[in-house]
Amino acid sequence: MTVPVFLSDAAGRPADTFVLDGPEGRHAAAVRRLRPGERIDVTDGAGRVAECTVSTAGKDSLTVEVLRRFEVPPPRPRLVVVQGLPKGDRGELAVEMMTEAGVDVIVPWAAARCVTQWKGDRAAKALARWRGTAREAAKQARRFHLPEVTEQATTAAVGSLVSAAALAVVLHEEAAEPLSRLALPQEPGDIVMIVGPEGGVTEEEIAAFRAAGAVPALLGPTVLRTSTAGVAAAAVLLSRCGRW
Repeated sequence: MTVPVFLSDAAGRPADTFVLDGPEGRHAAAVRRLRPGERIDVTDGAGRVAECTVSTAGKDSLTVEVLRRFEVPPPRPRLVVVQGLPKGDRGELAVEMMTEAGVDVIVPWAAARCVTQWKGDRAAKALARWRGTAREAAKQARRFHLPEVTEQATTAAVGSLVSAAALAVVLHEEAAEPLSRLALPQEPGDIVMIVGPEGGVTEEEIAAFRAAGAVPALLGPTVLRTSTAGVAAAAVLLSRCGRW
C-alpha cells in the first residue's frame, strides 16, 4: 500500500513527535481514518520530509512519531509551463496532470485568444482553484516539492520568462521542427514551454516570443486540446532531459 503524503511545516522542524492538525490533520484522521501504527510521510513542500508513524489519532488530528528525516534536492532543469487560460474546468485538469507529470512552475497566461478572462474576484478564485489542485495532485503523486502556480501573466511578462530561460519553446501547429528533435541546452537554466489557448497563439504573440528567444515546435501529427497539450509536451521534455 502506498504511504500517504501530508503537508506541514513541521516536517522541517527538529522534533521527535508533532501534531498534524488543521485541514491536513482532519483529512488524515476523519477522511483517511488513519490509526496508530500506520505510516505516513509529511513534507513541507520544499523538499524536507519526515517519515512518521501515527502514535495517537484524534477526531481531527494525529500525533506522529518521526522515524527519519531527509531532504530531497529540487529537480533540474526546472520545467516551466506557460498555460493559456482554458475554458471551464479544463484549467484545473491541465494543472492536475502537469503536476502529476513533474512540471515545476505553472504560469497562467492571459493570451489574446483566451475565451476565459480572469478579472477581479474571479481571478483570485480561479488562481486559488489552480493552486489547490496543484497541492492535492502533488500529494497524490508523492511530490516533495510542490509546483509553483504563479500569478496570471501578460504576454510581456511571458516574454521576460523566455528571455531568461536556457531554452524556451512555443507549441505551434505550423512549426517545422518537432519538439522531440529540439536541441536541449547545455548550460543550466529553466526550460520554458508555452501552450496557447483553444484559439491558438496569434502571429503577434509568436513574433514577440521569437524576438525574446523562443523556438516554435510541433508537438505531433494530431491537434491536442490546450488542457492536454501541456502534459504531453512535458512528458517529451522530461524524458529527453533525463528527469524521467
